[in-house]
Amino acid sequence: MKQILIDTLNELREQFYDISTSIGENPELGHEEFKSSKLLADTLSEHGFSVKMGICDLPTAFEAVFDSGEQGPTIGIMSEYDALPEIGHACGHNLIGTMGIAAGIAISKIIPETGGKVVVYGTPAEETKGGKVTMAEQGVFDHLDMAMMVHPLHSYVKSGSSLAMDAVQFEFFGKPAHAAASPEKGINALDAVIHTFNGINALRQHVTSDTRIHGIIPEGGKAANVVPDYAVAQFYVRAQTRSYVNELVQKVKAIAEGASLMTGATMKMSNYELSYDNMVTNDALSDAFTSSLIELGVPASDITESRDGSGSLDMGNVSLVAPSIHPYIKICDELFSCHTVEFRDAALSEQGKEAMMLGAKAMALTALKILTDPELLNRIKEEFSTIKK
Repeated sequence: MKQILIDTLNELREQFYDISTSIGENPELGHEEFKSSKLLADTLSEHGFSVKMGICDLPTAFEAVFDSGEQGPTIGIMSEYDALPEIGHACGHNLIGTMGIAAGIAISKIIPETGGKVVVYGTPAEETKGGKVTMAEQGVFDHLDMAMMVHPLHSYVKSGSSLAMDAVQFEFFGKPAHAAASPEKGINALDAVIHTFNGINALRQHVTSDTRIHGIIPEGGKAANVVPDYAVAQFYVRAQTRSYVNELVQKVKAIAEGASLMTGATMKMSNYELSYDNMVTNDALSDAFTSSLIELGVPASDITESRDGSGSLDMGNVSLVAPSIHPYIKICDELFSCHTVEFRDAALSEQGKEAMMLGAKAMALTALKILTDPELLNRIKEEFSTIKK
């Protein structure tokens, strides 16, 4: 069966190269990926998958299922395909999306023999509003025995962690007045924003070292001689666990409420983006993926241990409802950072496409291990039952 997986991917190599190039050369922003999602979904349909478009009221999301009709594990694979403004696929989502369907198609060729099913998910807007967040909230991933995706990078890195994150907005409403002639008649909303920032800066002394709170002032008044009657502060509040982020948000909210009391401005709190949960890597599943890479010829010495994440991923939301991994695969020899023109070009290069196929093979081999090794599946499930959220 291993050879069937590899032969399938080798035979379809040029098709997958063309798909990744087409998506890479025609970038679409989050929730606008109509051409990209259709191309991926249509390809899955051509290979016998049952495809539902627009799931969870997300027009560019999809669910593609290949069911053997026999008892067995359910394998979930994530595909991303949104681009960045101005610089296109500088995070390599053209590779991620194509890699996901390639792995899914390969797995579908052995599923009739192993039993179980494979599900490929089209997950839009990872860069902005996190399609996986909405999909996880609606229970789309709850039935999965495992979930995986592979992200391009300048090196091979094992799946690790990411920070949970809330995007918190505070709007302050004051009262306008002439700032020189009658300042006593005004209520300064901008002062409330500044007090909020100062309070958060004081809070930094009393939080865990993994905490990150950073913000901007998108609205702070219109003219220096008018007391600002409306001002806005936006913050990302991050930490290693969802529970601690929830605790931090309450502290930040209390600071904003104090600023409101100090200035007399009224305050409205909201979330201006969806909340991301922390990524929890399933080590048993991660080890299976790493061994698959090594089987495919990647030297063990080239695969580095993960570092504690400093950013946030919507894959984190998946990892709290299903055993998950999010490893990285090398697409370039230079230390290009994601979200740069250089990385975009690497994601369109021949080396990038070869890495994409390697990642698809590694995911397919990992799925094969789970489909045929009940003890491995039990270890994955046992580990998942112990995770702290």
